[in-house]
Amino acid sequence: MVCACEKGGQNQTFDFKDSIVIGEVSSMTGSEATYGLSAHQGMALAIENANQEGGIQGKKLKLLSFDSQGQPDETARVISKLVYQPEVLAILTGVVSSSALAATPIAQQYHVPFIATISTHPKVTSQGDFIFRVCLMDSLQGDVMARFAVDHLKLKKAAILQDHKSDYSMGLVEKFSVVFKSKGGEVVMTQTYGAGDIDFRSQLTAIRAKQPDFLYIPGYYTDVSLIARQARELGITVTLLGGDGWDSPKLKEIGGDALVGSYFSTSYSPVAGTEQMKKFQSDYKTAYGSMPDGLAVTGYEGAEILLSALKQVKKINRLEIKKILGLSASFKTLSGTLSFDSSRNAIRPVIVLQIQKGGNLKYQATINP
Repeated sequence: MVCACEKGGQNQTFDFKDSIVIGEVSSMTGSEATYGLSAHQGMALAIENANQEGGIQGKKLKLLSFDSQGQPDETARVISKLVYQPEVLAILTGVVSSSALAATPIAQQYHVPFIATISTHPKVTSQGDFIFRVCLMDSLQGDVMARFAVDHLKLKKAAILQDHKSDYSMGLVEKFSVVFKSKGGEVVMTQTYGAGDIDFRSQLTAIRAKQPDFLYIPGYYTDVSLIARQARELGITVTLLGGDGWDSPKLKEIGGDALVGSYFSTSYSPVAGTEQMKKFQSDYKTAYGSMPDGLAVTGYEGAEILLSALKQVKKINRLEIKKILGLSASFKTLSGTLSFDSSRNAIRPVIVLQIQKGGNLKYQATINP
């Protein structure tokens, strides 16, 4: 992969003559590492493919990558380093919402195009007109899973277990609750936990007493896997629903059979796609030894959209890239033709997958915004 992974000091400078430099910040270590690594690998593959095709305007592309360690403070520090490098024309990120919210004001202040590939909180793009998002928004996922629960699964009584430390989890719950109630559903109980907790039995015991039809857990795979196992140990057999924070190969390793029959929303189905998607899956497996997840797809698509903008600019600079991203009606990506709305969020459908034995995923539905 054409990638320079650095952890250098704040005053470190880089010499990239005759290259187009794209910055990247992703959570490659820490509790969110599977997300950041997947996004990074998708981005790196897109850059490599572009270079194999001759680069952009006769120049090769370089991906200058930093590890955010899954920490908002570190994300902000690294973003500050990148915006001071005039060679860095734009920034791709594979960090979750809390870290993105620490970084976007800096990118906006220094007028650097910033493309979030896994940050789903609505406030991410509200920081200004240099901030774009290619992944699903929290509000859209919450809306879709509420409608899926009522319209597809015919479920009426929900219990919610949310991570009160996570902007992502709270964002999904906020929209889910409103839509679910508007469709005649009842939220019989809401319980909370904090990321990194290992014992959820008290919350689950309280939920069990309310006898819900299903349990909505819009958290990250590390916590969700443990919650599912403890729920089953306590005799809670109802269906579990969640969001794209579940989308990790580690989910089945930790959760095992406790998650069989559960559903989650995401932007990518590994079993339904175009010929371009199938080629991507093959290339990704060759490069990394595994099938891509949804975070790898949106990482690749973020890079695709940025590369498309670079091909269209008359002058290669930050402002021109931002103008093309903001003005172009649509971009061709792995998932089809995507465009940005007035708030610079990608307009894309939501896919619902079901977890089956062995961790296999079964496509259930595509629900449009």
